[in-house]
Amino acid sequence: MKTSFASLTDILDHGFDTVIDVRSPAEFAEDHVPGAINLPALSNEERARVGTIYVQEAPFKARKIGAALVARNVAEHLDGPLKDIAGNWQPLIYCWRGGQRSGSFASILSQIGWRAKVIEGGYQSYRNLVHDVLYKDAVPHKLILLDGNTGTAKTDILHRLHGLGVQVLDLEGLANHRGSLLGSMAGGQPAQKGFETALARALARLDPTRPVIVEAESSKVGERVVPPTLWAAMKAASRIETDAPLDARAQYLADAYVDISADATGLTAKLEILRRNRGGLVDGWLALLRAGEFEALARVLMDEHYDPTYRSGRTRHGADVLQRFDVTDLGIDARADLAMRIAAWVEQLS
Repeated sequence: MKTSFASLTDILDHGFDTVIDVRSPAEFAEDHVPGAINLPALSNEERARVGTIYVQEAPFKARKIGAALVARNVAEHLDGPLKDIAGNWQPLIYCWRGGQRSGSFASILSQIGWRAKVIEGGYQSYRNLVHDVLYKDAVPHKLILLDGNTGTAKTDILHRLHGLGVQVLDLEGLANHRGSLLGSMAGGQPAQKGFETALARALARLDPTRPVIVEAESSKVGERVVPPTLWAAMKAASRIETDAPLDARAQYLADAYVDISADATGLTAKLEILRRNRGGLVDGWLALLRAGEFEALARVLMDEHYDPTYRSGRTRHGADVLQRFDVTDLGIDARADLAMRIAAWVEQLS
């Protein structure tokens, strides 16, 4: 009834019809095997209750109560999402450690006639595979950082490169954050474990014989930390740089960050955070915000804060720049042309 996987690629290519995570919704929300559905054997509240009884009263009592709850919940799943599934269905099931919750769930499904199997070691065994990829194994891919001053449309270019067939790793997309103090996005960020699962999965799907373009980031994207082996590879990677005039960058940022500028209260709070480093400059920024001069605000933020920070970081890291790409504006046609130029360069490099 149990099956194991030797590598992350093996579990991503598992071959089963459906992967079922029977952990509680809270456990599932933090992280799960990619593509899994959540059919909880115990709800959040039920899991907490059984755990408390196990610790404070008696393990036997906890197991007895837990078994009754699992049986009721599996019955509801059978009458609900599993109601119309055919008899040749092959589900792969896991819980936290591959123990009682997944075993009980799989036993009932097997008695019905479905060919259910349980992941040996449960989510923990899957998490170990992700951990090995991001915390132990060296990144086998040839990374090239896409660098440039703030406002040079790097994320937009990265997406365009992907559309042109270039291999990319979109850290901001995986972290659901635009990578700066002002970069929060709707929906918030995934948990760190969820971010790492997305990263490991993305790396597993990339061809290590071809270059991979990654936007230059710090060691954190918002509140999510770039794992050590990937960060080490990024620090050692060569880079390409894009550049555009300050006015063009300001116009692009004013358009790209319209959701941020629309929240004057939230933006004010974020700008105030910079006061400890930029002092009275913040007063001028806030005056532009109150006046609705968002393009002018973007211009002075880059000139007085982001560009100096970038220059300092570039001097400190001393990265090898393979190629520079200059543009005079960042309109849609100019960005499309820039992406094609970079794609052609990457193709020659390959």
